[in-house]
Amino acid sequence: MSLQITGADEVLKALENGVEIKLVLVDREEDCRDIIQMCESRNIPVTEGSSTDLWRMSANGQQKALALIGREPKGTLEEVFEREGVIWLFDGVEYAPNLGFGVRTAEVSGATAVIINVNKTHEERRTIRRAGMRATRFIPVVYATTEEILAACNRRIVVAEDIGEKAPWDADLTGDVLLVVGAENAGVSKEVLDAADEIVRLPMPGFVPSYNLQVAVSALAIERLRQLE
Repeated sequence: MSLQITGADEVLKALENGVEIKLVLVDREEDCRDIIQMCESRNIPVTEGSSTDLWRMSANGQQKALALIGREPKGTLEEVFEREGVIWLFDGVEYAPNLGFGVRTAEVSGATAVIINVNKTHEERRTIRRAGMRATRFIPVVYATTEEILAACNRRIVVAEDIGEKAPWDADLTGDVLLVVGAENAGVSKEVLDAADEIVRLPMPGFVPSYNLQVAVSALAIERLRQLE
């Protein structure tokens, strides 16, 4: 199921019919007063964007308004673990653009949340937002320590690492699961590996011994969607 309601007429209709909308994105250059007023009366957050922003976010061409359904766009560590679905942990990942690419892939593939266990400066978080096409507006991105994450985790942990003995398509990636991809150089931390229920390995028959982070995230995300079909 798509998490997007596309177009001003469809958004307005959904509001009138009481659909549970989590957030509305409107074109600041268009007249969207009816939608904004209805959202305000229902305490639904409204975010303004440029026409280009709406075009890039739209599932169907240029639109004046889009609505997010089916996913809370914000949440604490404890709150996101109370929700169903897949949560991503980018364990020890330092490079901000890679984190942005990962957040975008997680959002596009319908994840519940993203967790990052490395502190990031204001400028680095800005880079993450920009690299991820500002997908952080539509999915919770939570910063926490490894200890806090493992203490709060209430679901299976599946790690992608080169010590894995099976491919992702031979593992169950469905249901409530924490999918973990590790740092560019160090990989997944020992603490998380020790807590893992399953470790999978992406086939790497070439000379270079590892994929870029965004490739690993994409491979796991798409395989999970395939299994859910």
